[in-house]
Amino acid sequence: MKLGIVGLPGSGRATLFEAFTGGVSRPASGRSESVAAVRVPDERVDDLAEWYRPRKTTYAQVEVVLPGDVSSGGEAGKGALEGVCNRVRDCDALIHVVRNFSGYGAQAADPETDLGKLEQEMVFCDFVVVEKRLERLARESKLGRPVHAAEMERLRSCLELLEKDTPIRRRPDLAGDPLLRGYALVSAKPKLVLFNNEDGDDTVPGDPGGEDGQRRMAVQGKIESELARMSPEDARVFLAEFGLSGSAMDRVIRCSYELLGLVSFFTVGEDEVKAWTIRNGTKAVDAAGVIHSDIQKGFIRAEVVAFHDFREAGSMVEARKRGKVRLEGKEYRVQDGDIVNVRFNV
Repeated sequence: MKLGIVGLPGSGRATLFEAFTGGVSRPASGRSESVAAVRVPDERVDDLAEWYRPRKTTYAQVEVVLPGDVSSGGEAGKGALEGVCNRVRDCDALIHVVRNFSGYGAQAADPETDLGKLEQEMVFCDFVVVEKRLERLARESKLGRPVHAAEMERLRSCLELLEKDTPIRRRPDLAGDPLLRGYALVSAKPKLVLFNNEDGDDTVPGDPGGEDGQRRMAVQGKIESELARMSPEDARVFLAEFGLSGSAMDRVIRCSYELLGLVSFFTVGEDEVKAWTIRNGTKAVDAAGVIHSDIQKGFIRAEVVAFHDFREAGSMVEARKRGKVRLEGKEYRVQDGDIVNVRFNV
């Protein structure tokens, strides 16, 4: 999963990126952006590693991207915003940071207005892409060249939305349409809006439930920045003092998984305990392909036990005695928390 952090200048997106990544990032080759891999926290992996004592424990990872500074001075900033939108087109979802704190010399926070500014820029960027593609398809049609009628229909539907300043994510049927996937429309991407609040303020402006393809969450950027510089032991004490269940990044990842419909399954053994990320509803044979293409090709059966059944049994041997370990075929849809051992032959 790849998450792109966007926001207007002064929103605190760079501060939150550093807090999320612990300050460990790398510049993307040839591009004005920073990239970092963040471990997906999962207590189930911790428990499995405790049971198996493997030589290696591998957590799922999320790639977080921070495009270069969007500010370019005055009205020219609009063009820079367009550049940011284009640089997150290959991301799976967006984290939209919105300023909701006061600051010396800064205007009063107006989160809803700021949220709308960047949203409009995303809509405009997509409008340009869709309009150009429709114009090209129309020319090809006049020249007697074959065009994909269904693709044109979907693009026209997108254009109608965008002309009304409506992001495509509000139409899930269009946002997830395979025919439009290649366009990487930025307003179609699932989005988590992070309101960067004052210390001690955990309120979420507007409707916390968000809308189709969008969720809202409040964070306290200064606190998160301090938390990132602490040792794990001090961080646990700090979180308890502020009544927080986890860092903002932990909550962001959980919400992003929900937005994208992602789940985790596990492979276990003395060599390695590993978490794998798949879309909810993925068939066993396709989940095997995530592990290795050869395993998918030679798939015979999947030996499956739910994590909670394994935990209650205390061991795989006991889980088998209780009848909790099942053999599933190619069509089985892997569930969140399944421990999977694929039998295959190549």
